[in-house]
Formats: sequence, C-alpha cells, structure tokens
Amino acid sequence: MTHRSLPLWIALLLAVSVALAWFLRPAGRSGGPAAGPVAASEPLSDLGTPPDWSRLNRFQSTITRSDFLRQMDEVFTTSPAWRDWFHVGDEEVMIRSSSDPAADFRLRFAPEGLASRPPRYWRAAGELPPATPERPLEGLKIAIDPGHIGGRWATMEERWFQIPGHLPVTEGDMTLQVAKRLKPMLEELGAIVTLVRDDTEPVTALRPEALREAAGSSRKGGDIVKLAERLFYRTAEIRARAARVNESIQPDLVLCLHFNADAWGDPASPTLAPANHFHMILNGGYTDDEIALADQRHDLLSKLLQGVHEEEKQLSAQVAAAFVERSPMPPYRYNPLARNHRSVAGNPYLTARNLLANRLYQCPVIYFEPYVMNSAEDHARIQAGDYEGLREIAGKPRPSIFREYAEAAARGVERHYREQRKQR
Repeated sequence: MTHRSLPLWIALLLAVSVALAWFLRPAGRSGGPAAGPVAASEPLSDLGTPPDWSRLNRFQSTITRSDFLRQMDEVFTTSPAWRDWFHVGDEEVMIRSSSDPAADFRLRFAPEGLASRPPRYWRAAGELPPATPERPLEGLKIAIDPGHIGGRWATMEERWFQIPGHLPVTEGDMTLQVAKRLKPMLEELGAIVTLVRDDTEPVTALRPEALREAAGSSRKGGDIVKLAERLFYRTAEIRARAARVNESIQPDLVLCLHFNADAWGDPASPTLAPANHFHMILNGGYTDDEIALADQRHDLLSKLLQGVHEEEKQLSAQVAAAFVERSPMPPYRYNPLARNHRSVAGNPYLTARNLLANRLYQCPVIYFEPYVMNSAEDHARIQAGDYEGLREIAGKPRPSIFREYAEAAARGVERHYREQRKQR
C-alpha cells in the first residue's frame, strides 16, 4: 500500500496540538512526594493560590498513622468523605494535590511510638525555657489580632448597628479597644506582644474596586459590588494579616478578639436579643466542600501536622473557664444538623470550625467569641463605655465590659503557662 504525504495544513495542526499538549501537561512527577504547586485548574478558595506541597515534606515521618487517623476523624473533618482525597495505607497516606494522580503528595507515617516534634516556628508551653513565678509568660511571643476593621469601614463590614438615641456599636473599634488594654497586661507577665493592627485601617493594600474582576468570576454569583466588598474585608484582609503573622511576627500564639452577635435585622433599627452566650473556636471541622479545595487540603495538613490542636484545646479551655468565672454566660449552641463544626473534648464552650484566620495563621489560634453585642444586657454594658470599678447595669454591679474581656483573656493565658511551663 502506498502512503501519501499529509496535507500541509493538517501537518501544521498536528504539530501545534503536540506542542500544546506538552506545554499544558500536568505539573508534577511520578514517584515520591509532589514538589511543586498544584495545577492552576485545581479548585481553590477565594483569592487562594496553588499551594506548594513540597513545604510539607519537612513533616515526613513525624506523625504516627493512629494519631493521624484520630485527628482527621475526631477533629479536622465532619464526615468520612475526607477519604476520597486522602488514601490511607499502612505506612503512608497519599493526598490528592492536583488533577494528575502521579503528582499526589505522599506523607510517610512514623512507626507507632516513635513520633517526633514537628518543625515549626512556634513553641508549645512545655517547649519554652523555664520562667519565674512573677513572669510566667517571659519570652512568649503573642500576636493580638483585633477582629474586623471598624472605623470608616464598619458599615461595609456589616459589623455595626445603632439603636436610635444610643451610641453606635462597632465591633472592629471594640476589639481594638480590648486589644490595647490586653497588651500591657500580657507584657507585665513577661510576654512579647504585637498587635496585628493598631488602628481602624485595613492591613491589606487591596480595595474593593480592585477586586471586582475576581468577584465577577466568583462561583457565588450575585451583586458584583457587594461580592468585591466581601472579598476585601473577609478575604483579602485576613490573608494580609496572615502574611504579617506568619512572615514577620511569627508568634507562639495568636489571640483573635471578637464580639459575638445574634441576628439584628435593620442595623439602623436593630432587634435586641434576650440573652448572651459565649464560645471559643478552634481550627477543625472542615466540611466536604472545603476539603475539595486544594489549598484547604494543604492548609488542613499543615495545621494537623504542626500539632496545633492540643495547644489550642488546652489554652482555649483555660480561657473559657476564666471568662465564665468573671461573667457567667451559657455556651453558644450550634445547630446539631449543621455539618460545619465539631464539639471539642466534651467542653460545651469549645467548637472546632474552619475559619480563614484560624486556618491560615501557622500557630495556635485562640479565637474568642464572647458576649452578644445586641443582647439587652451586653448592649447596655457597651453603651456604658470604659470605666474603673463597678457600675450598676441591668440591676447588677458590673465592671467595664472591655476591661472584663481583657482581664479574663489575660488570666486564662496566664493559667495555661503557669501549669504547663517549667518554673525556675
């Protein structure tokens, strides 16, 4: 049979196709851990970037199989579906890192009983050098992250309301007020304290207008202007704070200060709730949808392998106890049917949830959600402002809510380090 030459245009088309196939081939290599970032087509979080899986190689052979499974099943996930992305063998776990199975990240387990201290920039309480009884936090590096922004951004953030005839309630301003009162308390106990923000201006250099293109391509859909604003204050701002924490401050723990609230309706004519409540949030409780995102799988592993959970659990329990001693508040009750959280150690005040801040900050994060800004009692206390001593509020003598917050936080942190740290 005689072969005829292909027409020139077909030959050119084939050559271009081969070149494109080579250029667009999935990143990665067969055999061994994936060393580079995932393919750009892999689904990511809002404003997320493809993770560099090679950064997790430092955790090879540091965690046992039994501890890995326990934390995945009991802390970091909300259903068994995580195994669709993590294939657990006897000696290693293969984690999907991209659309190319050959590039899956392989994490080797340590033999049972031979786990080792993971590499990390932060120190657990038991790893710090001994301290004196007068300065139990000596040398401890703490970052205080006053939640939200406040100031001229408060209305956009939707973290303000005002009852006619009363002062506005603005969470970002209030958390900053607490932070500035808490900082010297911790420093007096020996800590080295840095505020992640010290005014009511954003940490991020991005502004909503610059995020409209990203908002337009968002999977959420809706009003582009509103989506861009949310990307600004909920996402870009937290990512900028995370960069400051992880790359510059590198603390032993972060204190994320917030005030909670129930639904208030129209912020210019809000509804007051009948009672307050309180809880602390630890990293964990990743949903199936969150684990399906490459950057969140990577971040989950980073938090788990660093051993943050045990430190967060012990610290949060001490802080919660200190708060309830000062101001008895019932625990916040999550909807038991919601699959976005986990209870922690049977403590009704501790909940594991996957929030952007407690996921991105690469150290233990103590995430406060005390009070209810629009409860009748707490609103009255907020309106009373900052003051010394006690004042009668809602028929009871009460200290300033801002001082009470700072003092309870400082007391809880102090107790943890007194109990867990060696003394000299």
